[in-house]
Amino acid sequence: MAAAVESAPDLLEEESAELDGYFSDEPLDPKPQYPILRETFETAVVITNLPKVPAAKVEKLTKVVTRLVSKVGELASCSDSGFTGVQLPCDENNNGTLGFAFVEFVTSEDASQALQVLQDYVFDKNHSLKVMPYARALQLKDVEEEKFEQPEPAPFVEKPNTSSWLEDQSQRDQFVTRFGKDTVVHWCDGRHEPIVDYDGSREKSAGVSWCDYYVQWSPKGSYFATLVPARGVILWGGSKYEKLMRFPAPGVEVVLFSPQENFLLISNNNRNDPNAIKVFSIQTGKLMRAFPLFPKDFIPEGLSNAEMQQIHPPPFQWSHDDKYLARMGKDLISIYETPNMGLLDRRSLIANGIHEFQFSPKANIIAYWGPEYKNQPAHVDLIELPSRNKLRQKNLFNVTKCSMVWQNDGNYLGVKVTRHTKSKKTLYNNIELFRLNEPGIPVEMLDIKDAVMAFAWEPKGSRFAMIHAENSSSTKVNVSFYDMYKKIETQQAKTTISNSKAKKMEAQILPEVNLIETLQGKQCNCVYWSPAGQNIILASLGDMASGQVEFYDVENKTIVVKEHYRANHVMWDPSGRTVATIVSQPIGGGHFKYAMDNGYILWSFQGKQIFQQSYESFYQFQWRPREDLLSPSEVKKVVKNLKKYEKEFDKADKELSRALRLEETKGKRALRTDFRLRMARLREIYRQQKETRLEIMDGYDSDDESNYVSKEVVVETVLNTKEEII
Repeated sequence: MAAAVESAPDLLEEESAELDGYFSDEPLDPKPQYPILRETFETAVVITNLPKVPAAKVEKLTKVVTRLVSKVGELASCSDSGFTGVQLPCDENNNGTLGFAFVEFVTSEDASQALQVLQDYVFDKNHSLKVMPYARALQLKDVEEEKFEQPEPAPFVEKPNTSSWLEDQSQRDQFVTRFGKDTVVHWCDGRHEPIVDYDGSREKSAGVSWCDYYVQWSPKGSYFATLVPARGVILWGGSKYEKLMRFPAPGVEVVLFSPQENFLLISNNNRNDPNAIKVFSIQTGKLMRAFPLFPKDFIPEGLSNAEMQQIHPPPFQWSHDDKYLARMGKDLISIYETPNMGLLDRRSLIANGIHEFQFSPKANIIAYWGPEYKNQPAHVDLIELPSRNKLRQKNLFNVTKCSMVWQNDGNYLGVKVTRHTKSKKTLYNNIELFRLNEPGIPVEMLDIKDAVMAFAWEPKGSRFAMIHAENSSSTKVNVSFYDMYKKIETQQAKTTISNSKAKKMEAQILPEVNLIETLQGKQCNCVYWSPAGQNIILASLGDMASGQVEFYDVENKTIVVKEHYRANHVMWDPSGRTVATIVSQPIGGGHFKYAMDNGYILWSFQGKQIFQQSYESFYQFQWRPREDLLSPSEVKKVVKNLKKYEKEFDKADKELSRALRLEETKGKRALRTDFRLRMARLREIYRQQKETRLEIMDGYDSDDESNYVSKEVVVETVLNTKEEII
């Protein structure tokens, strides 16, 4: 034992010698790195209106709330203390929850996102969440409770009638033009020159800009939105274009109204802004939700800045009834349900390899297509919402590209498919036609050997038109018209009383694609159907195009050829009476080549020029939309009694022409009236001077006819002579 004790110092000396050189000679001064102390509560929020549950269900409710808020952002959890980032205070008496929770995130940005996303979130059928910053809760804690007194209601102020323009006695349409620094709304009746309705004179007199950027009508024409990048979006309405509301959105570039005019989507196209896209309620002006410009994981990794700039953000699309707002992501479609703006069924719709999707114009049906993915062929799918049932799937092979076009009533869907051969050196087209108004949604394939450059449905019918040529760069193209139904006349034997037989022709309509006709050798690259159908415009648009505009009547086979040099847009008015061809330039672009041609021309649907206007800087032309108020049966009734309405409109036209003629001749009629009054005054003076004249002329009255002798003289004048030898 003593030997062991005596050897201990020796062991320490040996260990010290081994560690010699490993230690620094400087004195030890430890400085621990403590985390930064947060003196504010900007990362914490308070969620109220939660269900009050007994102690047995507290753990389950905590898990549900934690799972919900963790989707918004990362929670500030601590493993040492056991804090998960969510705390539900409980009653001291029964250990049940009190109906609210404290939530702490890692960053203040996630806390701000929670305030927007979880506000009014439908937690269950009886509870909609309310969210506030923790700092606000501290302020409310110090508020003294007072006896509530019912406030006096604010005096009623009648809002402008946003449908007043539909009450126009002359049934005129409206359009807006943006040129220079001006924005002007005009009336147009389809026969005479446009009349200015409002030009922003009220704002000009107040020194306020009515519009600094583009404008946009709402889908039903109730609202008029002007974009002012420095202030946001301003809504106007009523007969005097009164200011209804302003939506704060600095740098705004794009607006999108929902079809039923309940919501407004605004985008500033800023890739670095996490709230680049905002959705507002039009009625309340409340911000419903904000989105980044690109969905998560949409842009592939490893791309350079130049390559990233070439990728365009996927657009949002509204359903026809404003119930859903959807956007394409990577292998999915995110469908948000209004008004809470949460994901439908809290999950996205899986769509592997999706390239494009579109809502049906008249039903909650999504059509999308995806290319070949792993061992699956390319396909077009029709999905019903909210059930997510797959109504129809069409598999496609050797697909290079697809593009989808819905018919306005949602009865048909056309998919232009560009296919390739096995060598991928040759491309060819075919059209897949879906009949959604028939059981089972049958699909017909229309083979087209040529390259298809344009495809368009007739708005109110079953016909469609397409431009095709042997080569997509051909200057001479063909325009073919098809019908989704084929009419076949059959003979039926009809037995009469005398047992004699008579043959009667009856038309049988079959659901079969039918070629109506093909117009060959045309110079056009775009087709535009009239909203009323039957008439179509074949236009050659663009800088390198001829500017030729052909007005074609599909039923009567008549065509009128006109020209508008450098035209780059064609727009029909909602009634189909008038069409505008436009030469415009982008705002902020130095397109001086358009300066001599900027402006628009108004034509009748038959190709007669109504009005032409030129501008040095012309940016935008847009017709005011109007809602179809008549049902198909009511339209048929109007067509049946068309002669009756023709008389009424002819009478109105005559009255309008008379009023215009009176207005034009107003100055001439004033001069004529003044001349007649002057002549009457001179005659009166002349009459009063009669006695003086007789006295001067020794009783001779020059106005007395008996003092004159009448003599009749005949003078013959030879105007022409012709000599003919027989």
